[in-house]
Amino acid sequence: MADTKLHNLIEMAATGEAAARAALLDHACERLAKLTWKMLNGYPSLRRWEQTDDVLQNAMLRLHRAMENVEVESVRHFFNLAAVQIRRELLDLAKHHFGPHGGGANHHTDGQPADDEGGSIYRHAHQPDNVLHWTEFHDQVERLPHEEKEVVNLLWYEGLT
Repeated sequence: MADTKLHNLIEMAATGEAAARAALLDHACERLAKLTWKMLNGYPSLRRWEQTDDVLQNAMLRLHRAMENVEVESVRHFFNLAAVQIRRELLDLAKHHFGPHGGGANHHTDGQPADDEGGSIYRHAHQPDNVLHWTEFHDQVERLPHEEKEVVNLLWYEGLT
């Protein structure tokens, strides 16, 4: 039933109805919130700095803009497009927080002074050195042929079997 309504909204949005695009995003918001939460869990150190609702809001803005330029063909295509926007938001946030000047890359977590007496800087596998590797992985996913990219989205990002 829900997918039928989504399908109908997608068809209406394809005709250029802005209200249909907004209704599509509203209708899918709960499902996208779950997807965002799941994808954010793949970035454990980022969860320290960002909350699901903030990531979702920014990803929804990206999705809204993307839908102005991409004709959504199906429910599956819509959720793949949404997963791409969430992934891009997470990568941008990881770069922001764990880049060379980011708070996460330079944050002391143990309350000790940053000297030889103690005080370790927070490090995680994704940050800061591996942000480039993580970004490269996601960039390579973007370059896959459409069907392969869709499979990666469904398995890796959405956790489907």
